[in-house]
Amino acid sequence: MLRGGDQVTSVLEEMIALLEDMEIDKDSEAAAVELAAQGVIGKRVDEMESGFMMALDYMIELAEKDQDGQRKSLLEIIKQTVLDHLTKKCPPHIQVIGLLCRTPKKDSRQELLRRVAAGGGVFKGEQGTKVQLPAANLNDIANQADDLLETMESRPVVPDRKLLARLVLIREEARDMMGGGILDERNDRGLSTLPEAEVNFLAKLVAIKPGKTLQTMIKSVMQGKGDGADNQEEGGDRPPGGIAGRGSVTGRKPRPVRPGMFLETVSKVLGGIYSGNSSGIMAQHLEWVHRKTLEILQELAF
Repeated sequence: MLRGGDQVTSVLEEMIALLEDMEIDKDSEAAAVELAAQGVIGKRVDEMESGFMMALDYMIELAEKDQDGQRKSLLEIIKQTVLDHLTKKCPPHIQVIGLLCRTPKKDSRQELLRRVAAGGGVFKGEQGTKVQLPAANLNDIANQADDLLETMESRPVVPDRKLLARLVLIREEARDMMGGGILDERNDRGLSTLPEAEVNFLAKLVAIKPGKTLQTMIKSVMQGKGDGADNQEEGGDRPPGGIAGRGSVTGRKPRPVRPGMFLETVSKVLGGIYSGNSSGIMAQHLEWVHRKTLEILQELAF
């Protein structure tokens, strides 16, 4: 059995034993299962082996293959309960990012951000359930999302594009709510030079009039195609490139265009335009690109 598998089995058995001792009808069955999970997980969460979640995912997969809906449902409740317990142990801004990642609607995310920035509290969720929101700093939320993005985007292969899109949205929405705009120094990732792949792609975009063709190009790259395709191996098919199609300055194959870094680059270029008081057609073009990229990421994220 996988490392951690014994613990999963033990938790499952204890939950079943608890449920058997309860007198429950069909209407209260779901609540009873969650209550049992809370009770069993609560006293074990600190003792769980490192392989517990991996074993849990594997057993959920097996239950699905076996078409055992009841076992799968119990295992999924265990997983969610464990995640909830672990989340509560995290700093407030990380808890908020977890909540935002599970909030598909933009308006709801913005409302959540407003509430945590105002001090948190207990609020009614979309399903009518009560949600405890911690107080959190918008700048901490944006920076944490950015750190996670940087880690994901620096890998040769993006492990989860949906999560990546969600983190980009969270970073951008938290920054936007801080109210400082593009020139806000808190939004500066500290780039001394603009990334080659993103600049190269942006050069292609600004040469095309805003519209459907441009939107399709952006969407393709945000999906991890074309200039955004993962470098599966060093000897891949990606042609060597550089700024505006010229040879690479470093002589190395540029890494793929990544959503978070791309929007960072667009913002940086826009900031340069605004600070130079020379905004005009180019600024409007880049603002359109920025806006459309966020719309595309919203589609891809949920």
